[in-house]
Amino acid sequence: MQDRISKMLDNSDAFIALPGGIGTLDEIFQIASWAQLNIHHKPVGLLNVDGFFDKLLSFLDQAKEENFISHSARQIFIFASTVEEMVDKLEDFVYKPDPVAAQINRSKGNSSKKRKMDLSLHL
Repeated sequence: MQDRISKMLDNSDAFIALPGGIGTLDEIFQIASWAQLNIHHKPVGLLNVDGFFDKLLSFLDQAKEENFISHSARQIFIFASTVEEMVDKLEDFVYKPDPVAAQINRSKGNSSKKRKMDLSLHL
């Protein structure tokens, strides 16, 4: 799956998800998280056919309201009900980096500072 997403990233100008299942959600959220981390600057769209993504939109709005995701992270997703509306929104898309994610230092020099987690189960 990782190779497939990497190929899509290399060969696309935007990402649009149609109604689908867990695999679709996995891919679109991975692409969205890469956008949040400034790995790419491409729009991420959800084509909301017959309101399929309405509850996902509500979930993302609630997560933003409760400060689980930032406003800029919420804005990564473009929702549209028709293809024409999606094309218009994609054409108007302007990348806005997440100010928190932009501060993350991803240099390889920090790899020696990794902490180990204690994942042992204590009953």
